[in-house]
Formats: sequence, structure tokens, C-alpha cells
Amino acid sequence: MKKIVLSVLMVFAVISSHAGEKNYKRMTDSEMKRCPEAWMLDFSKQPKWNYCHGLVMQSVLQTWDKTGDDKYYNYVYEFADMMVGQDGSIKGYKPFDYNIDRVNTGNILFPLLAKTGEERFRKAVELQRGQMKTHPRTSAGSFWHKKVYPHQVWLDGLYMACPFLAKSAVLLDEPEIYDDLALQIIDCHKFLFVEETGLYKHGYDESRKQKWADKETGLSPNYWSRSIGWYMMAIVDVLDYMPENHPQRAEVIDILRNLSASLIKYQDAKTGMWYQVTDKGGQDGNYLESTGSIMYIYSWIKGAQKGYLDKSYLKRGKKAYGQFVKQFVKEEKDGTLSITSCCAVAGLGGEKFYRDGTYEYYISEPVRDNDPKSVGPFIMTSILLDK
Repeated sequence: MKKIVLSVLMVFAVISSHAGEKNYKRMTDSEMKRCPEAWMLDFSKQPKWNYCHGLVMQSVLQTWDKTGDDKYYNYVYEFADMMVGQDGSIKGYKPFDYNIDRVNTGNILFPLLAKTGEERFRKAVELQRGQMKTHPRTSAGSFWHKKVYPHQVWLDGLYMACPFLAKSAVLLDEPEIYDDLALQIIDCHKFLFVEETGLYKHGYDESRKQKWADKETGLSPNYWSRSIGWYMMAIVDVLDYMPENHPQRAEVIDILRNLSASLIKYQDAKTGMWYQVTDKGGQDGNYLESTGSIMYIYSWIKGAQKGYLDKSYLKRGKKAYGQFVKQFVKEEKDGTLSITSCCAVAGLGGEKFYRDGTYEYYISEPVRDNDPKSVGPFIMTSILLDK
């Protein structure tokens, strides 16, 4: 009995010690405790310029901006200081590999440049912008996901490149970028949207050569929640920069509004969350998945706060945020916060292991705690709500 009482008291002490602390600060501190150096993010064994690192470090910089505590800034600066040379080169980054995933980490360069004035960060932006100037495209103008995935557009790629390009348009004084961003978002709607469901398929192969591609439409067979989440976040983040008078801004906002409305239909009635395979809730093997869920919530809340969405989505988003915390966020014995039920990775095609886009494929990928694709958006969403 004494042991039980002592255990309860210890748990109470941990919870009490964090009373009044915001979720964004607790989750940022937790991730920094798990990964004492930023290169360790995404369970990495060595430094790399990777989109998962960039996603979490963006959220860490937002925590710094919110709290004014320089430990968060220093965490990111030390990574950039190690990775970016004085000439603007980036360790391990090869622009002509044409890997769109590598561009996302460039988002950390803008606040670092603004604070330090170090020219190398501007040069690194120009280096990554240079990749996107010659990045291969479909005949309609959409970016290929990677050179090794020719003629293919994946929803994921919109977030990997578009917010970075929107910021580049400001820094480098290239307003023509906004036209390209509108094209990317609108063409994804044109080629990946399915009217019957109101959702977007994960991928599109213009050549129809991939085994996963429908021979008529070029589309992959299923809806993957995180890929839709990447697309939504790309839209709300790009709209922060797209000029109010841009001729296609209204069309981009309509895409966001229609998708936001469609997603209501696919929320799990009990938990308010979304499934790994979006439209097959309750089917054997499908599960409530945290990365896609938090990306939708982020997009609803930010979209409503910015006026891109109706104010009702702020109420929906706040409710869903509370449900997310209840469903996926747990406190560890050491007082850190963890997020559960994260799909580790999913894709299409490939050589070593061919990812065929079937339902069975999506539910077979590993599930883990504290994947960056949940941690980063959760911190960002918590900041939006000051939670």
C-alpha cells in the first residue's frame, strides 16, 4: 500500500511541477530532452538536411518567438551553424538530386538570417531556390516529387517546397513566384481531387507507368491522411504571403474551404480524430493516426484565425485539439510529453521495396511515438491557441 501511495504522490508531483506551463513549451522541452542536439531529431544517427528536422526546428523557433527564451533559438542556430558553410553550401545537400523533401528545412534560414544578418544564410536560401528554378516538372508545370520519381506529383511535395518559395519571394524580391505557387496548388486540385469523396489521392503519375497508377487517371488507389494534411498546411502557410490582390488567391482559398468541409465527414464520431486511410474508418487494420489529425487541426485553426476559413472552424479546431490531446498525448514518468500513434513513413513506388499504394500497404507501415510529423505541427498548433 505504501508503494502505491508513494507512486501516486510521485505522479502528482510531476504533474504539479508543470502546472501552468503551456503545451507548446512542454512539448518543445520534451523533444529537446529526447534530442539534445537538433541533428538527432527524427531518430537520426548522423547530421542531415532533412524535412523532418526542418519541420520540428520551425516549431522550436516559433516557441522561441513566443517565449523569448534563447535556448530555443540556440538549439536551431547550432544546427545551422554546423550545416551551412560561409559560402552558403549545405552539408550533404545536392540541389541537382532534385529531391523536393530537402527544400523544407530551408524555412529555418529566414529567421536565422533576420536575427544574425549572416550572409551565408541568404546564400543558402538562394542555393535552394536555385534547385526549384530547374526542378523537373510535369507537362502542366507541377513539380516532380523527386528526380528518382519521374513524372510523379505527391501531395507531400506541396508543403516541402511551397512555404519556402513563398518566403523566398519576399526575401529575394521575386513576385513571380506567387504565380508558380498558385499553379502548384491548383494543379494538385485539378489532377488529384476526387469529387465523389471531396478528398485528394496521395499521388499522380502523368506517365501512367507506375504499377500503383490507374491507367485512366494516373492516380494512386487510396487516400492517405498525412498527405492531405501536408497539402492543407501548404495552402494556409502560402496564403500568409500571397498578395491579397493575386488573381488566383480566391481560387486557392476555395480549395482550402472545400477540403476543410469534406474532412468533417471523415472524423471519427467518438474521438474526433482521423484514420490512417482517410475514408476507410473502422475497416480492419485501419487506425486513428496522429500526424494527419494534427495537420488538419492546425489548418482549421490557422485558416479560421487568418480569415481564410469561416470562424466556425476555430471552434471545431479547438474542440478537435482537446480531443487530440486526450487521444494521443501522454505524460511520461520523467514528466516529458509524448505523442502516440504516428505513422512513421509512407510513399509510393521505389526500388528496394515497392510501395503499391494499396490499403494493406498503408496500414502495414510502422507506427511509433514522437514522430516529427506530429511533434512539429502539435507545437505550432498549441502556439496558435496559446495552449
